[in-house]
Amino acid sequence: MIDSKKVKLLDYKAPGSFEETRYEKLHNVIVNTPLEGSVTIAHAIADLILEKQKQKQNCVLGLATGSSPLSVYRELVRLHREEGLSFENVITFNLDEYYPIGKEDLQSYHYFMHENLFNLVDIKPGNINIPNGEVDPEELRNSCISYEEKIKKLGGIDLQILGIGRTGHIGFNEPGSHLNSQTRAITLDHLTRFDASAGFQGIENVPRKAVTMGIQTILGAKKIILMAWGTYKAEIIQKAIEGPISEIIPTTYLQLHSNTTLILDQESSSELTRIKAPWLVSSCEWTEDLRAKAITWLCEKTGKSILKLTDEEYNQNGMSDLLAHYGSAYDLNIEVFNRLQRSITGWPGGKPNADDAYRPERATPERKRVLLFSPHPDDDVISMGGTFDRLVSQGHEVHIAYQTSGNIAVSDHDALRYLEVAKDVLKTDKSEVLSNLKKVFSQLNPQQAAPREICDLKGSIRKRESLAATRYFGIPDKQVHFMNLPFYETGLIAKNPISEKDIDLTVQLIEEIKPHQIYAAGDLADPHGTHRVCLDVIFESLKQLKSKAFMKDCWVWLYRGAWHEWEIHEIEMAVPMSPDQVLRKRKAIFYHQSQKDGVMFQGNDHREFWVRAEERNAATAKKYKAMGLADYEAMEAFKRYFY
Repeated sequence: MIDSKKVKLLDYKAPGSFEETRYEKLHNVIVNTPLEGSVTIAHAIADLILEKQKQKQNCVLGLATGSSPLSVYRELVRLHREEGLSFENVITFNLDEYYPIGKEDLQSYHYFMHENLFNLVDIKPGNINIPNGEVDPEELRNSCISYEEKIKKLGGIDLQILGIGRTGHIGFNEPGSHLNSQTRAITLDHLTRFDASAGFQGIENVPRKAVTMGIQTILGAKKIILMAWGTYKAEIIQKAIEGPISEIIPTTYLQLHSNTTLILDQESSSELTRIKAPWLVSSCEWTEDLRAKAITWLCEKTGKSILKLTDEEYNQNGMSDLLAHYGSAYDLNIEVFNRLQRSITGWPGGKPNADDAYRPERATPERKRVLLFSPHPDDDVISMGGTFDRLVSQGHEVHIAYQTSGNIAVSDHDALRYLEVAKDVLKTDKSEVLSNLKKVFSQLNPQQAAPREICDLKGSIRKRESLAATRYFGIPDKQVHFMNLPFYETGLIAKNPISEKDIDLTVQLIEEIKPHQIYAAGDLADPHGTHRVCLDVIFESLKQLKSKAFMKDCWVWLYRGAWHEWEIHEIEMAVPMSPDQVLRKRKAIFYHQSQKDGVMFQGNDHREFWVRAEERNAATAKKYKAMGLADYEAMEAFKRYFY
């Protein structure tokens, strides 16, 4: 049977009911991981379906698309297959659809819902309702009116599931949407289209319009659950929960609803006042980590270095009880200053013959086996190229493990360019392999999975670029491992769930190398993004290997990617770089030529990866300087993970 305990997280409490939530105007529940939150939501949906079945009533669900609800739908499918949950009494209304778009288009929400839920459960086809992206323009308004009327005829939506866009949109209700809006056609915000551009192989292919339920339609639901995962959503979540109601951020309209719950993970909730600065809302248990967080926050707020902070500044910023518990500002300042000072090291593999009591890494063994996991074939040099260089030059045995091929990030025109070079080198047009590949390129359909031979060609390009960079740093080819984890190899942007094969390959590699250090990408922005999935594979592998004798001497360090850095109070090892080392890192990144000058998956930042990396590393160094510590050109930062 379904475990109802998982649903208790959703018991409604009025926002601002308690001192720690007094800034908040929307009820929210913070879970440890997106998977935990997704399972909780899926079980809430399942319980409602079962309750309606007992009452011999239909269960009317409003459903969302995108990466956020994927794990919710996977759990619902599991409940159907393994626990007998039936969807025969379920009627669904999807929030939105692109316009114009065909039902069989891979990017249509019609296709998404059938692939991820409807085709996998026993819902009646006639009970599925999705806005029509194929209707003739002259019939579009009537189609929207009919959609709205059908919802009303069924008595409204029992439970509406929502995600949230970076503009604060719910459904496709973009900034400026009116409170009284109903199902309608809407012009998409540029940022929304930009965020969707990777899936459409370029923003020029993203529809400019969509059909969406309106704000009034959504608020008409009896209960609303909104989910948000990852650091990308943190800023907009804070505005939605703590900010005033505004048409500029349509999610704030949910403050008018009497039964709305937001399910957040640790990352998406990180900008909420009670998480970011809990001392401002209630008394705290002042752990060492929280003291460091509060004092570095106070430095940034006052613009002062640590050792210049005064008792008065502590008292004026909600930290008087910290002084009461731990004495004067002077003692607290010294404690945090020393903590940051000890995180700085030019010896990421440990300094030989040195007292390591206050160093981030152990002095022994002097020559360590290091396993650096890189989700894509360039994350190693982008994220920790300076540290990578140091580890090699200081004599450690460094292994690089490229977890995925990265093939979908190579553009067709780049791949064709390499193909033409091969043709010139071979001095022939008659090679069967080359002619077949060229023919396949001419028949490519961006709405279908890329053929295997194209994926292999693009993967080979990434592989050879990676080897050029690792050779530049002096790594023997035998210490470079191309894992090609199966979850990634779909030929599409959408990936498969983690499989046992992904974990087995990772376990085997760790067992083979028996590393003293593991470095892994600790990005938690998108629960279904490649970095996050690769990290989950590593975590599961570590769990399986934990009892092995060699693991007792293995430390795991997490680095961040090209977008975000650890907060300064989180950093446990900071590796400084000189101007020359910054240039060496830049050169290593340049070897990844297919990822320069118009990279396919650039995200919301238009800077090239090498520029992002350099500016991020320089910003970390400036933060240390602002705290009153040494002035370096750049720094790479790491946080230790305890498995």
